[in-house]
Amino acid sequence: GSEGECRVDYFSVNENHDQVILIKEGIEVEHTDSKSIAVKSANTLLDECKSKADRSLKNIDNTNPVDPLHVLDTLTACVQKGVATEIERANEEIAFQAQVRKNMASQLENYTCADETLNTTEAKRTETWRGKKVSVMIDRPASKIHTVENFLTEDECKAVEDAARPILHDATVADGSGGSHKSDSRKAKQAGIKVHWDKEADGDLIARLSRRVYDYVNHVLPFDIMEDGQEDLMSIQYFGRGPEDEKPDRYMPHCDGDCNGMLFKPGNRMATIVMYCEIPKVGGATRFRNSNVHIKPKQYAATFFSYIDSETMKMDDGFTEHSGCPVVEGEKKIVTQWVRLGVDKENPWNSFNTLGIKYTDAENQ
Repeated sequence: GSEGECRVDYFSVNENHDQVILIKEGIEVEHTDSKSIAVKSANTLLDECKSKADRSLKNIDNTNPVDPLHVLDTLTACVQKGVATEIERANEEIAFQAQVRKNMASQLENYTCADETLNTTEAKRTETWRGKKVSVMIDRPASKIHTVENFLTEDECKAVEDAARPILHDATVADGSGGSHKSDSRKAKQAGIKVHWDKEADGDLIARLSRRVYDYVNHVLPFDIMEDGQEDLMSIQYFGRGPEDEKPDRYMPHCDGDCNGMLFKPGNRMATIVMYCEIPKVGGATRFRNSNVHIKPKQYAATFFSYIDSETMKMDDGFTEHSGCPVVEGEKKIVTQWVRLGVDKENPWNSFNTLGIKYTDAENQ
C-alpha cells in the first residue's frame, strides 16, 4: 500500500476460459475474460435502466399518478436501446478483428508455404474412426477441419491413377455460372473419375474408396449423404519443376463452397475430402490461412473439411478458405471429393446453378 504495508485479500478464480486477472492498486481485482466483461457490461446497463425506472416510480403520488405499464415500457425501451448499442459495438469489433486476421493471413501466406520446417499444426484433440487416427484441427459449428491417417490404400491410389491417366487435362476452376475455365490461380492436371457403383459388391477399388468418403462425411455431419447425383471423384496432379520455376504448380487461396456466412443454397458444396496418394519432396502443403492451420501431407492420409452449420444451415465465413502451397520438387497426386447437399439421381449436381436454383426452374421464371 501507500504506507509500505503488506496487504492480503482473497478472490475466486472463475470458470471462464482465457481469463486474465488484473490486481490494481489497493488490491482491486478485475477479471478481464470475455464473459466477465459481458456480465459487467450487462449489469451496468441494467443498473442504469433500473435507476430510470426507479425515478419514475418515485414520482408516483396521489397528485401525479404514473401508469406502472409506462414504467415497464420505459425500462424495456432502455434495455433494448442499450443492448442494440452493445451488439452494434460488438459486431463492429468482430468485423474489425476478422479483417485484421484475414489481412495478416494474406501477408503470411507465401512465408508459411516457403517454410519447409513448418510441420502440421497441432491438433485440438485426437480420436479414432474405424481404427484410423483422426486429428481435429478446427471444430466450429460451420467450420470443421480434420486429418485422417491411412484413409486410403496404395491399391486404391493406383486404381484412381490408372483411370485418370488417359484423360488428364489442365485443371480448371468454376466460373460462377455452372461452367469452368483455366486460371493462373490453379496450375495442375486433373481428371474426373466416374465411380462404377454397380461394381461395388464385386470389390471395385474406386467404389470402395468412394463409399468410405461418404461414410466419413456421414460420421461427422447429420445429413445422411448418398452418392447419387454427386460430382465425380477428381484426380489432381501437381508437378514440381525446381525452386527456380516462376510459376509453380499450386492452388491459390479459395473456398470450395460459399464462405460468406450466408444461408446454404440447395445443390451446392458443403464438404470436401482431399486424399494424398503421392507427396512431393518439397512443397505441397495444404494451408487454411484464416484458421492458421497448416497441413503437411502424409501419404495415404486425408484432409476433411466442412463449411456448413448443420443446425442453422449457414455457411462458413472464411475459416475453411484454403490453398495448395507450390510444389517445388517431386509430384503431388491427390484424390478430391466435393460433397453436395440436396442432390440425388433425379437432381444431379450439374442441374443446379450457384444460386441453388435448378436451371430448368430458372428458365421457366
